[in-house]
Amino acid sequence: MNDQMIYMDHAATTPVRPEVFDAMQPYFSERFGNPSSLYGLAQESRDAVAESRERVAAVLNCRTSEVVFTGNGTESNNTALKGVAAAMRAGEGSGRLHIITSAIEHHAVLHPVEQLERDGFEVTIVPVDGYGRVDPQAVADAVQKNTVLVSIMLANNEVGTTQDVARISSLAKERSADLGGQLKVHTDAAQAAGKMPLDTKAMGVDLLSLTGHKIYAPKGVGVLFVKRGTSLEPLLSGGGQERQRRSGTENVPYIVAMGTALELAEAEREEFVSRTAKLRDMIESGIIEQLPDTKLNGHASQRLSNITNLSFPGVQGEPVLLGLDFQEIAASSGSACSSASVEPSHVLMAMGLSEEMAVGSVRLSLGRESTEADARATITAIPEIVTRLRSM
Repeated sequence: MNDQMIYMDHAATTPVRPEVFDAMQPYFSERFGNPSSLYGLAQESRDAVAESRERVAAVLNCRTSEVVFTGNGTESNNTALKGVAAAMRAGEGSGRLHIITSAIEHHAVLHPVEQLERDGFEVTIVPVDGYGRVDPQAVADAVQKNTVLVSIMLANNEVGTTQDVARISSLAKERSADLGGQLKVHTDAAQAAGKMPLDTKAMGVDLLSLTGHKIYAPKGVGVLFVKRGTSLEPLLSGGGQERQRRSGTENVPYIVAMGTALELAEAEREEFVSRTAKLRDMIESGIIEQLPDTKLNGHASQRLSNITNLSFPGVQGEPVLLGLDFQEIAASSGSACSSASVEPSHVLMAMGLSEEMAVGSVRLSLGRESTEADARATITAIPEIVTRLRSM
């Protein structure tokens, strides 16, 4: 990364931290054995995978046998949703089954759910309030006897709003039991790792998805927690690795990286949350002081410490990002841009923002290397850019 660049897009991805890179490096060349083989070189790889599984299990407060390594968060989400849906359909026969999710999920959840709906599943999309919060009672009220899966993210990737997944799980399962049903609860926790507790028992979830590149591991590795007793049809068939749940020769260096990165992120979590919350609040107050009509998107307190999402009336997010990039500040927009159009964020639209406000949003996300100097530069740059754009 350019030493002059101010990186404010850690919710998109993070660099591989040195400790993680050092831990994974030997498994590319010196310890390259296939964990499925029998000789000593393979044993080194097996031991490395087992150690990483123990590290992940310690953070998730689960059994090592409940940890499945995947290729990324998208695969983890797809495996959870499609795997449980397929297993439950096989067990239920021809009856139509029901899935519940929320309007602000990542597309790695929404698109698989849409596919399952095309395949014959009934789907309920629970709305959110103006702060991006899901009402746990609304989820419970949507549960039917044929509901087999509820998927609600732990923390939103665009606005940082967090959900009471423990309450959602408790109410939904209680309602399902009253109706004589049997549902499973999944949460996409990709953004929450290193910022919130990931205790699967406390949350009462049956499945939980993580990805490595949000916590300073490389892109290309993820985790899926699958509670013991949860029926799951694998997406990939083959050699039967990961206890028949994810075939394919284990990507040992990346698995080592995942275990190392998650352990470090959890160990540093409290300090990270305290420091980034101060920087986030500093940025918000500094910008709003200069641009009083700025709208803060998301919940004021029930949110991640490192994400702020701001809308600026009268301007689009994309030109603001280009102006920031010119000043070597990297950030994201709440819209998806193509050569033909700028589409507003589905998250912000679900929260009730107008299309104009939704396309005028900018997300800033802090990381472990973010500094007060970065915050001050951002506070200076954004009002200057927005003011210039409004005058054009």
